[in-house]
Formats: sequence, structure tokens, C-alpha cells
Amino acid sequence: MQHQKLRLASAMQRQISEAEEQQVTPVAPDPRILRRTRSLNAPSPFQHFGPCGRIMKNSAMVMQIQDPASQRLTWYKPPLTVLVIKKKDSQVLPPFVQLVEWLVQEKHMVVWVESAVLEDKLLRDDVKLEQESSKFQKVHAQYAGVRARFLHLREKLVTFKDGRDDLTDRIDFIVCLGGDGTLLYASQLFQQSVPPVMAFYLGSLGFLTPFQCDNFQEQVTNVLEGHAALTLRSRLRCSIHRKGERRKESLLHSVGGNLLIPGFHRQLNYVELNNGQTGKAGCNNNNGHNNSILVLNEVVINRGPSPYLSNIDIFLDGKYITSVQGDGLIVSTPTGSTAYAAAAGASMIHPSVPAILVTPICPHSLSFRPIVVPAGVELKISISPDSRNTSRVSFDGRNDQELNHGDSLRVTTSIYPVPSICSQDQISDWFDSLAEGLHWNVRKRQKCLDELSDLTASGSEDTLDEFDNLQIYDA
Repeated sequence: MQHQKLRLASAMQRQISEAEEQQVTPVAPDPRILRRTRSLNAPSPFQHFGPCGRIMKNSAMVMQIQDPASQRLTWYKPPLTVLVIKKKDSQVLPPFVQLVEWLVQEKHMVVWVESAVLEDKLLRDDVKLEQESSKFQKVHAQYAGVRARFLHLREKLVTFKDGRDDLTDRIDFIVCLGGDGTLLYASQLFQQSVPPVMAFYLGSLGFLTPFQCDNFQEQVTNVLEGHAALTLRSRLRCSIHRKGERRKESLLHSVGGNLLIPGFHRQLNYVELNNGQTGKAGCNNNNGHNNSILVLNEVVINRGPSPYLSNIDIFLDGKYITSVQGDGLIVSTPTGSTAYAAAAGASMIHPSVPAILVTPICPHSLSFRPIVVPAGVELKISISPDSRNTSRVSFDGRNDQELNHGDSLRVTTSIYPVPSICSQDQISDWFDSLAEGLHWNVRKRQKCLDELSDLTASGSEDTLDEFDNLQIYDA
């Protein structure tokens, strides 16, 4: 009897604690959100494993895994500033000017554009045509109407220059006009939090650009009113650690940062200047800090112009995994799985899947296949000590630089994804992009068995044998 009372009291205490943990403020459901008939994830907000098991709380959470159908855009206040990014193509100028004109005059928004747009010769009336080719003069005359409309808006636009102006916390909304490269460029501009991105298809491939420009007024209005689904495209945080940095850290650890003598300071400065090179990827090592760069598609390590194979060591959370001997290595996000990684034989992963894809480029070992590791782990990639050559590393196809012996590249999942606005929803947009961009699973249909009914209707094996013999005889 005493044991039953203790069990009853323990059960009541457990129910009280669970009720206290799960107390949340009720929120009225939004009728515009499509609810699923079944849950794809564990119960929210706490995960329970039996009556006593819990998942350990960790404040250093990389990303939150939730039902993709619940990821929808909402505005805490009306957006006022919009950044319009366009590709460098004359055919994009008419829809670009039409969009900017509509945003300024109809929506009364502050429009930001790149300063190079104002320097476009097709949008300027002070170009000396006699110094240009006859072909350019003809094209310049064709865009006279577009140029006149743009000149009326020129003074109302706010410009920025890549690499000089910081757009952090200045932009509420981004519109991209062009191909997938425009979205990659927008990701590069924002190395922390990224505003929602609406990408219109005006390029060659449309994996990341689901919108069409036919009725952009209605589509943009729906987004500004908060009626849109989101795809949170994870990014990779990459940083290069030079050989001189580790030497400096070991020296600081052995001597002590507060007890350094002036001569020792000069020694550390010499190490920094000679080994801590400043790379184009934002890894400025002169101050002893490792700045990182965020990539949306992939970071690629390759052998460059060297005739020798790359010999690259891979570590996962500090544990040695394997070495890559081949042309190089691709570390990509799920968004980048349909880019360089797919060309190298990797699987295509939906961008909502939290993962990191590791793909070898032409490996010398046929058993090394592309692998998928959990999002949040840290990959360390370094040149093997016995490698015959150094390697090159690039980030989303940019900022190419050399990776020397003793240097290492650290890659992990960033906490700042790219919120890409969906045209329909996450599933439809992604499979539509595969069907349109890759003609995925398109093949000639197999003929129906009804065409051979005269041979198979009776079910006679002799008839089928005669048909096979007839084929052999004709051959």
C-alpha cells in the first residue's frame, strides 16, 4: 500500500512538472496556413522519450528542425526598404525598370540598387555614341523608352557598392531578377542575417528562382502582405586557419598573454605578417582573429593547375575520417547539391534537410562515394603532410586562394540561413525546378502490354517461344 502511494505521488508530480513545462500562450490559428493531417516531427515544444527520458537542453543550438509546411513569412511591421538585384543583361532592363517604377510610385518604398546600375550605358543619356560600335548604337536606340523612364527614377534610388557599404539591418526585403547567380550574390552581400529573398526567373537555370515576371505586381503584393511560404536554405560557415596562427596560439598558451616581453611581441608580429596572409575570402589574420565567410552552394578544394593529385585529410569534430586522393573535394549545402555536387555524382537533397554533403571530385579510390553528415558538425580539411602539391579553395565559385601545407579549412553549418520565398510551397517549387532545369526523370514511356495481347492473351509459353525464335531468325 505504501509503495502504491509513492508511485501515485510520483506520477502526479511528473504530470505537474510536464504541465508547467508545456505552458504556452495560446495563439489564434491563421486561416491562410495549410495544416497537415499528420505530423512529420516529434511533439513540440519538448521531446519526450518514454515517461522519464528527455533530450538535454543546449543553448548552443545550430538550427531548429520543424515541419516545413509551418515555415511561413510574417512581418512585424510593414517593410519599407527593398533591395533590387539584377543580372548584367540588357534583356533584364525592361522588367527591372518596370519593377522599380512600380515599387517607388505604387508601393512608396525606398529602393536600393547597386551603384553599377547607374553606370550602365544603356540607362544613361550622356554616352558618346560616336565612340561606340554600330551594334551598341542600335541597341541604345532600342532602349530609349526604358532609359527615359529610368531617368525619372534615378534621383529616388539609393545606391551601394559591394565591398564598401554595409547593408546589415538596412534592407527589409530583396528582389532578384536573373538566374541562380543573383541569389548567390545576395547571400554574399549579407554575411549575417539575410532579409527574405524573392527571386524571379530571368536566367538560364531556375533552381532558386521560382517566380515569373508576368504578373509580378500581384505576387509582390502577396509577399508584402505576408502571404508566402519560406524555404530556409542553410549556409556553410567557412574559415581558413593559417599555419602561423596555430604557432601564435601555442606561444601565447605557453608564455601567457599578460607576460609577453616587447621582443616576444615582435616575434609574434613577424609570424603574423609572414604566415598570416590576408585572403580574399574575408579571412583577415593580421589581428589574430579568424573571420569567416558564409556560402550558399559549396566550398570547393581542388588541385588547381598542378598535375599531381590532391591529397586532403578530412576530420569530423576533431576525429580523423579519411583522406581524399583525386582532383579535389566539394563540401556543399542541400541547396548546392543540385549544382557542382550533382555534376560530380552526388545525390540531390531537398534544401529543408539539415545536412552537409561531402563529395569527392574524381577520387582515385572508387569506394569513396559522396557522404551526408549531420548539420552542425565541424569539418576540418587540411593538406596532407606528404602531399606533392598545395590546393586551391573557392567559396561559391569566388574568392579563389591557395591552401598551403599546414593550413586548414573549417566548415560547419551557419546559424544564418537564406529565407527564400516560395512561389507555391517548398515541395512543389523544388520538384518543379528539377523537372524544368534537369528534365528530371523524363524518358520515353514503356509501351503498354496491350500491343502484344495477341501473343500473351492465351498465356501459351509455346507462342512466346515462337516469337523469340522469330526475332532471332530475323536478326
